[in-house]
Amino acid sequence: MATIQAAIAANRFGLGARPGELENIGSDHADWLLAQLEGHDPESQSGTAGSADIIREFQRLLRARNAVRRDDDNERREQAAQEFRNYSRTQYREQATRRYSIAAASERPFRERLVHFWTNHFAISADKQSVTSLVGKFEDEAIRPHVAGRFVELLLAVEQHPAMILYLDNQASIGPNSTAARAAARRGRELGLNENLAREILELHTLGVDGGYTQEDVTTFAEVITGWSVGGNIDRRDTSEAGEFVFRAIAHEPSAKTILGKRYREDGLREGEAVLQDLARHPSTAKFLATKLARHFVADEPPAQLVDNLSATYMNTDGDLGSVYLALIESDDAWREPLAKYKTPEDYLVSTFRAFNSQPDDPERMLNFLELLGQRPYTPGSPAGWPDTMAHWDGGDALIKRIEWAAAVGQQISDRARPGDLGDAILGPNFSDHARTAVSQAESPAQGLTLLLASPEFQRR
Repeated sequence: MATIQAAIAANRFGLGARPGELENIGSDHADWLLAQLEGHDPESQSGTAGSADIIREFQRLLRARNAVRRDDDNERREQAAQEFRNYSRTQYREQATRRYSIAAASERPFRERLVHFWTNHFAISADKQSVTSLVGKFEDEAIRPHVAGRFVELLLAVEQHPAMILYLDNQASIGPNSTAARAAARRGRELGLNENLAREILELHTLGVDGGYTQEDVTTFAEVITGWSVGGNIDRRDTSEAGEFVFRAIAHEPSAKTILGKRYREDGLREGEAVLQDLARHPSTAKFLATKLARHFVADEPPAQLVDNLSATYMNTDGDLGSVYLALIESDDAWREPLAKYKTPEDYLVSTFRAFNSQPDDPERMLNFLELLGQRPYTPGSPAGWPDTMAHWDGGDALIKRIEWAAAVGQQISDRARPGDLGDAILGPNFSDHARTAVSQAESPAQGLTLLLASPEFQRR
């Protein structure tokens, strides 16, 4: 018989149990979770075009569209515009579908949940045209390889990824006293700083809004990371690789700088990397990340002692994420309330796929469902990412939409599972007598499956 710990491991730490998974976990729930962190993530090597390839094709299509904008041939103009639009849309749809296909079939659902968690922590949004076709590649290239390593490695990979640079416009940030700014001034143009990336690194990626930094720190840090850009032929002298991260020395603000009371000597690219390394080791970063992890895995109002323990583990191991996850798994708080977290629409969708051992076979329908429930893939709308508390997702209208989805799924696959048996298989001891009775007394298998997927036990993790 499945244990409550196995049910928590599969449904809270994982992405929802598949039939037979609870029995496979057995009493080794902690070992089952930790084993998933070992080795490399095979999904980070997808064999498909990388972000640099996509950026180059995006830029080619953009140039082609712009070249015929004043063309007298309406058909040529429309064709070029359509090719440009279709490319981004196709890339976005394929990358989003791949994300949920991986999640539905993953043998390492804890690791996959961590991928989703960190992608949301370092949020970019597909509603910005320059990154629409990069969101899934950002997840694969910057997040996946580093979820079980040291936080500083994850941080550096994220902040130097072209998608993050483009999303927060750092390629347009020019040091006021840089070579590029002085040359522009002689031509009567004024170039200046863009503080977006610097602010979000401090406020959302590391220290947190109450982490002790000032507006002066934001401005100075923005100067430190001037020159962090994306390669491409900006003029005939530019030899950078198009689509790749590049440090443009001519845009970098010279001179030594002071951030959070520490002075950093002028050192080009390494200057910014040194600041990120110190931010990753800062106690405020440890506390901020510990709070978010505890909130995601344990409770909307995480226990203070758990947060302190995770924060201390982070500091004592130089930000080793694997050690922090181990401290989380070994905490009694993580196993005390089996249904403490309410599923986001994404959680709900993925756990439904896993419950039926199925894959997204209708991408448009899947994406439309998530958009209907307010969680369109890779589109949180701001660098703050999606909210991680029940209050944002449990409205009455949202619940009705979930029930409608459950009814459609129940009708579609009513011949593939017996509702009562499926409830036992995926929920284990969390499948209450009340829910079991309701499911067993349903008028049809389809209705029984609808009641199972709409039950409070399935809605929570």
